[in-house]
Amino acid sequence: MTANIDGTTGIDKVQDNATVSGTGGFTFPSGTTAQRPVSPTTGVIRYNTDESTFETYDGTTWVTVDTQSYPYDVEYLSVAGGGGGGSTYSGGGGAGGFLTTTTSMYPASVYTITVGGGGAGATSKTVRGTTGSNSSIAGYGIATITSSGGGGGGSGIDAVSTVADGGPGGSGGGGGGNAIGGTVVTSGGAGTSGQGNAGGTGETNSSSYRSGGGGGGAGAAGGNGSASAAGNGGNGSASSITGSSVTYAGGGGGGAVVSTAGSGGTGGGGNGSTTTGSNGTVNLGGGGGGSGNNNGGSGSSGVVVLKLLTSNYSGTTTGSPTVTTDGSYTILQYTSSGTYTA
Repeated sequence: MTANIDGTTGIDKVQDNATVSGTGGFTFPSGTTAQRPVSPTTGVIRYNTDESTFETYDGTTWVTVDTQSYPYDVEYLSVAGGGGGGSTYSGGGGAGGFLTTTTSMYPASVYTITVGGGGAGATSKTVRGTTGSNSSIAGYGIATITSSGGGGGGSGIDAVSTVADGGPGGSGGGGGGNAIGGTVVTSGGAGTSGQGNAGGTGETNSSSYRSGGGGGGAGAAGGNGSASAAGNGGNGSASSITGSSVTYAGGGGGGAVVSTAGSGGTGGGGNGSTTTGSNGTVNLGGGGGGSGNNNGGSGSSGVVVLKLLTSNYSGTTTGSPTVTTDGSYTILQYTSSGTYTA
């Protein structure tokens, strides 16, 4: 049954707490802004055809009624920038934080995508490698998703120094090598829970070998330095969000003077060296390699990937993401910062 309330002869009222049965809906009055009631009462609701939105009179003015559309699911991967390696028999940089799961996005809302850059390698034993920058996804209806930049690798020590310890981050940087003998421990930096692992310790018992620890990776902690070899970078974690398996966020290998330098972890970690550390692989969030007797390698930039049903894809982006499809899904791969309008 369709019920009509004719308002042409006055204001018709329905009693309080009225119940209307059925599975249909009400049709509200609609019109242009110029056609608004001349003397509206508080609580009147209508559809404004000029503004394409519902509005209500609050007793003083007309205000918009929020009619946000239902959200849809979006799978994401967020990898932060890797940390830089330390300087001179130093630790490798930690990998950028690795996060992947599903969130919800609301149609017509703009979501800001930030892709973190890699940290610079240290150029002096007075500083550790630079921490990588965070990657994030932010916008209406979601708690900001942030993967933390990788910790910088500790630099070699000729005297007890806090910069010899690896820096904390998404994954922690490796500790620097020890050139003062004894049992001074250079610790690896801590990783962020759910994003990565700790860096390895530097070699502690000999002034001859001076081997740094490996930077932590998303999938494993960095290896410890020893008299025979510097620590390897921790391996990264694999994701198939782009349609094929790719490993991200490997830690940088430790540097060494006499012993063997550490290898970078799978997922873009830079190799350690007896001279200059290697850089992490671009857009994998790998840590930079530690150096033997020079500068540390730079960590690599991260990446943010969104995967959603093609039927939900708006086609509106900034930042020039790479857009591909995989079956019924559209994939947006951001290698630099931008936006997506859901």
